[in-house]
Amino acid sequence: MRRNSRECPADLTLPRPRPRSGDDFPGADTPCYTRLGGGTIWTGRRIDLGGYRSASPVQWPVKEEGGVSEPIAFGKTGLEVSQLGIGTAALGDLKLSETEADHILRGALDAGISLIDTARSYGVAEARVGRIIAGRRNKIVLSTKVGYGIPGEPDWTGSCVTKGVEAALRAMRTDWIDIVHLHSCPVQTLQQRGVVESLHRAQQMGKIRVAAYSGDNEALDWAISSGAFGSVQFSLNPVDQRSIDRALPVATRRGMGILTKRSLGNAPWMDTSEPVEPDRKTYWDRFKRMRLENGGMSWAELFLRFALATSGVHCVLFGARTLAHLNECTQAASRGPLPKDLHAAIRAAFHVNDANWNGVV
Repeated sequence: MRRNSRECPADLTLPRPRPRSGDDFPGADTPCYTRLGGGTIWTGRRIDLGGYRSASPVQWPVKEEGGVSEPIAFGKTGLEVSQLGIGTAALGDLKLSETEADHILRGALDAGISLIDTARSYGVAEARVGRIIAGRRNKIVLSTKVGYGIPGEPDWTGSCVTKGVEAALRAMRTDWIDIVHLHSCPVQTLQQRGVVESLHRAQQMGKIRVAAYSGDNEALDWAISSGAFGSVQFSLNPVDQRSIDRALPVATRRGMGILTKRSLGNAPWMDTSEPVEPDRKTYWDRFKRMRLENGGMSWAELFLRFALATSGVHCVLFGARTLAHLNECTQAASRGPLPKDLHAAIRAAFHVNDANWNGVV
């Protein structure tokens, strides 16, 4: 698959930022980037897209090709993944029948999706995934998350991580899990003795292939710079772009595998009034402020193809509660990444409103 090369614009000359001790932020090794307050990457250049004119972020390369099932290398991990992955938070809900969950998972696999992402906190999702993958385990990349929810064990201890891996292996009826994340814990937890080490021990024993972190903001930055993880998972969509400026360049340079979550941004276009849930409210507020245009496509398609267009992202995760929703998303993804000008306009709309918006964990 072709990707644009990462090059500095010919008309842009900026001083090279000097990295702080122990900090590997974007721009440490290229004059393309400069760092303003809050870690925002900014050039001060201006763009003109269909009358839209504003200060612009640095243009991180946009993919020119892509699709649902076209496999690509997952960084330097040794894994290959489809560029679209199925998240299973909705499939762990007991309100969804076993038959409905099976149809969605089988439909995803039949569409060429090879990566399934789940978690300890997703209800019965791990067990449902385990039933579906029987007989085709070698063709599937399994991803899950641990660190909590083990009866009799305090959360975020080495023992809890170890037993979480064992519980996931049993639930999914497999001898190994390809990617295991520490799930959205803060920096202080990542620094606790035994937490990361337990994940590494499971890796050394062959129970997991890639030790990973799932989260956003300062904890994500620390996880990437620590060198302790082979891959990361973070939020990325038109109303959640912090990771493109700060996390993605560093993770890409380090050869990490990159999964993105919340690709549909909790579907803020569907809320006719201000939501109560904090994460939904955050995305809804941003969606209203950015006043995006969808280019004649559905909002779901725009959001999904925006993530797919972001170079450096290996696999974009999405969730589906119905087979119809699954088909809508896979068909949208099959149309490829967003056009460069539309992607750039969305990037600019994010930055001109508030470049310091944090990622939603």
